[in-house]
Amino acid sequence: MEIRKKGDFIAGLPVSQKLVNLIESHADELTMNWLLDVKRREDMPTYRTYDEKELYERAFTVYSQLGKWISMETTTEEIASYYKALGAQRRKEGFALSEVIQALIAIRRQIWLKVQAEGFLDTVLDLSQTLELYNHVLRFFDRAIFFAAIGYEKGERKNF
Repeated sequence: MEIRKKGDFIAGLPVSQKLVNLIESHADELTMNWLLDVKRREDMPTYRTYDEKELYERAFTVYSQLGKWISMETTTEEIASYYKALGAQRRKEGFALSEVIQALIAIRRQIWLKVQAEGFLDTVLDLSQTLELYNHVLRFFDRAIFFAAIGYEKGERKNF
């Protein structure tokens, strides 16, 4: 029988800590896969030409801190503050809003691809816990995208 600690719960529901650990411990691999994806996409021209080291650091931060972002301890206000600033910064850097949104969606997609590849969907219990966790991941990314868009819209226009 598995004994769960307080940290194994998100919003009062049991979540497999193994999944969060998987994502955080494979942050480098996920980041590299994400970077290859955005660099080849024609609908993300700014990402294709932007400094790879900078892009790597940005995506790596999300993956390596996933547990923090989806935990009960992280408030909506913290997510709002961080991602509004991110949106404003991307606007100043010349990224299109559609690219910023697509980049966050691509980060989220790499998480799901990794979970599928690792075989966490073998039993009904595994599937249930995985979907529970992914629901929290989706909610986090929905908020991140929303607040990034607000920050982008309120950010200063870059003179072209």
